[in-house]
Order: sequence, then structure tokens, then C-alpha cells
Amino acid sequence: MPLMDVRYAGGALARAAKADLARRLTDVLIKMEGGADTRGGRAFAWVFFTAFAADDWWVGGRTNDEYVTAPGKFLVNVWIPEGYMNQAHKNEVHAWVAEAIGEATGASAPGGSILTVINEVTEGDWGNAGHPISLESIAETVGQSKQGARLAWSRSYFEAKARAMAAAGYPKDAGGLFPSLTPREPAPHPAEVG
Repeated sequence: MPLMDVRYAGGALARAAKADLARRLTDVLIKMEGGADTRGGRAFAWVFFTAFAADDWWVGGRTNDEYVTAPGKFLVNVWIPEGYMNQAHKNEVHAWVAEAIGEATGASAPGGSILTVINEVTEGDWGNAGHPISLESIAETVGQSKQGARLAWSRSYFEAKARAMAAAGYPKDAGGLFPSLTPREPAPHPAEVG
């Protein structure tokens, strides 16, 4: 369930270029989901744009392009579920986003003014239709195998996190773990209830 929030300098994207960039970034989101080009995968692939007026975006203390390289000012916030990507996957996302912006704007070599920030949303903090959803359920919705390599890596990440949280004494209801790994309080013994 990755999201992309593309912030750019107003006037930098014509309507056709924005539509092209939206299509290219949607393709990036699908690749990020392990190629889940399914109805469920596309339903979770959100891209939205915010244009900033020239006097609202300062780089190096200036609003002009003195410190800006082609194709211009772009800040892309990518929101992914925690534990969804290892560092190699994140590095791919940085490259894919810059490539998509370069291709959509006609920049032959995207410069240093394309910034990408990958934000990980703590497991259990995503919601859909008023209910929390987990990475485990997202994988199923987009058509990925729960036995696949990508989710196996995520499971090992959360197993290590569960051990670290237990060792540090976190409360059992602190959240942030796969539902299948969340510690449960044992039911009280009937003699203790009365």
C-alpha cells in the first residue's frame, strides 16, 4: 500500500507531463509491490501532486533556480508499510522515482533537485475503510503469496523486532508487529475470575 506525494514547483509540469508522470510513478508503485499488477495492487497505488508557488519554495535561501538543477524542484514523499523493503529495495525506489521524473519532464540526466524521502508507517497504523490493516493482509489483497520471498523477509524483520521489544520490556499491546506475531495475554484461569 505505498503512496507517493509529489511536490513540485508550480508550472514545472504541463497537464500531459503530469499525467505521464502519474502513470510512470504508478508503475514504480507496482514494481515496489513486487510486480503486483492486479486490481488490488493498482487500488493501493496512489499518487498525488501538490504544486507550490515560486515564492513558497526556497532552496539555498532563494526562490529562484540558482541552486536548482534540471528538471527543477521535486520532493517525493513515499509512504510504505514498515518492514516492507530492505535497503536494496529502497535504493531501487530512489532510482526509479528520479528516472520517472526525468523521463516525464524530458530531462536527460535528473539532477540533485529531485529529493525522495521514504517514510515507513508503523505496522498497524495503516487503515482502510475504518479498520487497521497489516502488511500481511496488504500482501494478500494485492495478490502476493504469503509464502513469497518478500513477505518472508518482512516476517524475519518483525520477528527480530518482536524479540527486541520483548527484551526491552515493551507492553504487549504496544503494537507495531504483524498480527500473527503480536503477543497475547493468556486468558485468566477460571479460579482467578470469581
